[in-house]
Amino acid sequence: MDIDEIRTFVAIAQLGGFSRAADRLHRSQPAISRRIGLIEQEFGAPLFERAHGGAGLTEAGRAFLPFAEAVLSAIEDGRQAVRATISEAGGAVSLALVGTLADSNIVDVLRQFAQRSVAVELDLRTATSQEVSDLVRRGEVTLGLRYHPDERGELVSRVVGVEPMRVICSPEHPLVGKRVSKRHLANEKWVGFPAMRGRESFGRLLERLLAPIGVDDVKITLIDSLTAQKRLVQAGFGLALVPESSVRDELKLGNLKELEIPAMRASIPVALIHRRNGYLNPAARALIAAMSEKTLRLSERGGAD
Repeated sequence: MDIDEIRTFVAIAQLGGFSRAADRLHRSQPAISRRIGLIEQEFGAPLFERAHGGAGLTEAGRAFLPFAEAVLSAIEDGRQAVRATISEAGGAVSLALVGTLADSNIVDVLRQFAQRSVAVELDLRTATSQEVSDLVRRGEVTLGLRYHPDERGELVSRVVGVEPMRVICSPEHPLVGKRVSKRHLANEKWVGFPAMRGRESFGRLLERLLAPIGVDDVKITLIDSLTAQKRLVQAGFGLALVPESSVRDELKLGNLKELEIPAMRASIPVALIHRRNGYLNPAARALIAAMSEKTLRLSERGGAD
């Protein structure tokens, strides 16, 4: 089994199809199929269930996937380690972050880091919290910024900031400008994330904040998109509990309104993550240090030193 075969297997697993993997790897589909056939012959077990329009992992494929991803991550670590010994520049570091954090003072920290480290190549991309963890775990990026620490043992998480949460509603909502009590919230509809992403998910946070004030039978329209939630709230389909940085512009423009509910004041941690046994070049270590200098209040733009 060679590296190309392992890379082919991982690409199919990630993309869910042979043709899509062939496009990514710039190989013909017959060549892709031959590589998988060789691995399956070596294992004596099928790795994929072929179906019209795609391919899914078999039990054997699911068992092999984390080891295959670890091999590719180790190779990338080795490549970065060698580059660090021969590079005259400051090196490169890749960071994936949740898109809404791009409107927080984390951007100021990144800007100042780039100004101080002009020889460092900083590669940024955005993703959801779960996608950030997956990118880091697979070694596709070195560092990640996500909401809530990732407690899986293969990742190291450190909290570098806190994001205030805000209850928002449409500008025409009858509660705008009122002192909101439990009585007002008893029959309100909510728009929120599915509460199935772990105990610290946004959806579970909403339920935990409502329960102590006696709102138990919560009517939540489950929407797995922050942008869609904001649009539905603006259209009057309910209230929502969202990160402040995600609605700053809408609140300024008056497209959304914030409800002041003292009992529902909350914040969520933002964590910087990297692989526990992954290689961190000097550029990555410098960025970790810059992000860890102090706990950041992410709602404050321009407040980073």
